[in-house]
Amino acid sequence: MSLQGARQFVVGFHRERSVVVEASAAQLSSDGGLLVVREFDERIGLTARFAAALFDTRDRTFTRHDLLSMVRQRIYGVLADYEDQNDHDELRSDPVFKLIADRLPDDPDLARQPTLSRFENAVTIADLNRLRGVMVEEFLDAFEKPPARITLDVDAFDDPTHGQQQLTFFHGDYEQYQYLPIAITCAETDQVALVGLRHGTCHPALGADDDLRFLTARIRERWPDVEIIVRGDSGYGLPTMYEVCEELRLTYTFGLGMNERLKRESDELLAQAVLQYEAAGQKQRLFLRLTYQAESWPHPREVIIKCEAHAQGTNRRAIVTNRSGALLLPHATYDEYTARGEGENRNKELQRGLCADRLSDHRFLANFFRLYLHAAALNLLVRLRRATTPAPTPLSLGITEPLPAQALPERARKRFFNRRRQLDPLGEGQPCTWRSRLFKVAAEITVSSRRVLVRLAVSWPHLDELFRIGRRVSLPFATG
Repeated sequence: MSLQGARQFVVGFHRERSVVVEASAAQLSSDGGLLVVREFDERIGLTARFAAALFDTRDRTFTRHDLLSMVRQRIYGVLADYEDQNDHDELRSDPVFKLIADRLPDDPDLARQPTLSRFENAVTIADLNRLRGVMVEEFLDAFEKPPARITLDVDAFDDPTHGQQQLTFFHGDYEQYQYLPIAITCAETDQVALVGLRHGTCHPALGADDDLRFLTARIRERWPDVEIIVRGDSGYGLPTMYEVCEELRLTYTFGLGMNERLKRESDELLAQAVLQYEAAGQKQRLFLRLTYQAESWPHPREVIIKCEAHAQGTNRRAIVTNRSGALLLPHATYDEYTARGEGENRNKELQRGLCADRLSDHRFLANFFRLYLHAAALNLLVRLRRATTPAPTPLSLGITEPLPAQALPERARKRFFNRRRQLDPLGEGQPCTWRSRLFKVAAEITVSSRRVLVRLAVSWPHLDELFRIGRRVSLPFATG
């Protein structure tokens, strides 16, 4: 970022010369790689559509910073690990951030923290409703061609709070004051399709049925015949969720808490798994298939119980599902359910990698808006990741099973993803990996009458990777 003034200090470890460290008045930035992301964003229009969903109530006579430039400040700040509004008191003069906001480095500075705070706190319920629709449309546009099926993973994550935010409450299980956001992610594209902010002590499934209704309606407006699969852990294993999925003709698999009846039904199978483990010395997984009806259910549903024995002891888990063939292939049904763990990774990227736990405005609506900003940053990164680092096939990595990666047996699937991470850390990389290998590069910016020249540090070890991505986003490609 741009630093000015004569501040300096001297370090004395060098034996031949004194080493003087001082601030430079040149146009410098530590985030030169963000220009590649901005070029990609220009092509898919994500931040432009995001800003267009907001209604500007300010008097244009006194307006210096438009909504789009402030949206880009915040979203690109999140990508570059500047998640707080306060960071922009310095970043507003950064030449790369000015270029991202369609200004020249010599133009007036961008918005400061007070302006950004007023911007976030001015958001209304109507704005949030429009952003909800924009997020879904962006999610659907990411498909290169009409999909045969869409797999939606529903999950909540804890979001600790540290101030006087509205509707933050103390949660006994998490032992903290928090919000409890919900996210619906797509297994096929890795995108966040919907997010919602809820008060800190709500049930994990609060509002999930309404979110599924909204999302399903939008999907079927575009693709009436697509199969929609919904997965969720036992927090969503409720009659309300089963019923809305059955009403909307969705295929579902949800975790189901083990009760005394299910334990009695599976005790014999668990004992068998233990005997087989003791005889073979290897982990054993056995499955029980049954038609089960809880007292609160109006009719029976299909339940699968996994009984596992291994060196650490025993483990029993149950799922309830309406998948066709579940009782014929219980192991495959259960493994497909556990693949929802990849959706949990999106939540970790959102919460940890992109700091969605920094919902520190006072107003609940402002924090809801901040959650949308962080989700938009993740979707921008996910789409760039998929467009510029396409996944290899299992066959190209020496895995001979003629199946897509998601359908491989457990060991082959792990081998595939481990090998892919070794060969292409960006393709499977977390946000911190993309920052260190693409975004965080020293840049010198020079402005002339004909062009803006950005010089990058030639000794930076990931320069070739940045130029590969940069050339990729400057060529025609499918963004799905």
